[in-house]
Amino acid sequence: MDRIKGQNPIVEMDGDEMVRIMWRMIKEKLIFPYLELDIKYFDLGILNRDATDDRVTVESAEAALKYNVAVKCATITPDETRVKEFGLKAMWKSPNGTIRNILDGTVFREPIMCKNIPRIVPGKSFSILMQVEKPICIGRPAFGDQHRASDTLIKGPGRLKMVFVPDNGEAPVELDVYDFKGPGVALAMYNVWACKNYDGDVQSDLLAQGFGSLGLLTSVLLSSDGKTLEAEVAHVTVTRHFRLYQNGQETSTNSIASIFAWTRGLEQRQSHLEMQLCQLIFGSGSLLDYCLSQHFIRFTVLAIKSAACIETVESGKMTKDLAILIHGPKVSREYYLNTEDFIDAVAQNLERKVRAPAVV
Repeated sequence: MDRIKGQNPIVEMDGDEMVRIMWRMIKEKLIFPYLELDIKYFDLGILNRDATDDRVTVESAEAALKYNVAVKCATITPDETRVKEFGLKAMWKSPNGTIRNILDGTVFREPIMCKNIPRIVPGKSFSILMQVEKPICIGRPAFGDQHRASDTLIKGPGRLKMVFVPDNGEAPVELDVYDFKGPGVALAMYNVWACKNYDGDVQSDLLAQGFGSLGLLTSVLLSSDGKTLEAEVAHVTVTRHFRLYQNGQETSTNSIASIFAWTRGLEQRQSHLEMQLCQLIFGSGSLLDYCLSQHFIRFTVLAIKSAACIETVESGKMTKDLAILIHGPKVSREYYLNTEDFIDAVAQNLERKVRAPAVV
């Protein structure tokens, strides 16, 4: 099957550590064999962010606004330990926070459900979550709040003030916050809504655990004007697995959230892809006309990728984190695949689905 050529660019924001490794595998095995894309690439790895004084993060967000679609890998938000580890110039702020504040809008997170993965909160429960046979989606504002806060280390006694300086020349508003008697910390933030950004972050993580794993969670940011979508990996960079990978040891890291970041982003570009793929698979004539006129199925390579991923897990092929949910913490090696073998299993399932004859 010939690759389908995308007509509009898509912004790719690369990331860090183990998720960066999986991100490359996904592109090579699941994306590029089927799609020819005009990718605007930005390396948001911590070393490149440091080399560019984090300008690359701002540029990637501006590109997302320009082209309206972006996919983002998991990235490092450095703390003091990371600053020392990488020899960074500064403790750069969260790239997610920077991007979200430029794009504005709402972050939506939704569990990815597989029939054979147990959920901590069972269906038909009397708990506050109640029914969990279907995914629960959490939306939260992406602007301001704790993710855009400024903080400082207080080294000794003194008075902390908060000052607002109006642009119209009026007198500044000065508020006393606290009289420090000794060392401490201070934090300032803005736009703290009832449905807070950080609270939504915590809630979505709890929700993901209730449905099985943080690796089974989609995350998209939709801008306030509805024109721009950024699909991201909702979990961390999986440092512990990356250390094993660096030492040449086997890892079994869940790549499902990364796969869905690509498919959710690419769905924004799917209208023209859908027509081309239908023509490739069905040819011309009555079958194609029937499929299109009856809206028979959104038979795009993107939808197939998502289905192939879920069906791979439901067939019993999965990474260790999911196998533990089924077989317990002492799961034996026969019940799970390593990182690359799982992506290969998805690729094989995808290949079969794409080449299978259509049934009407």
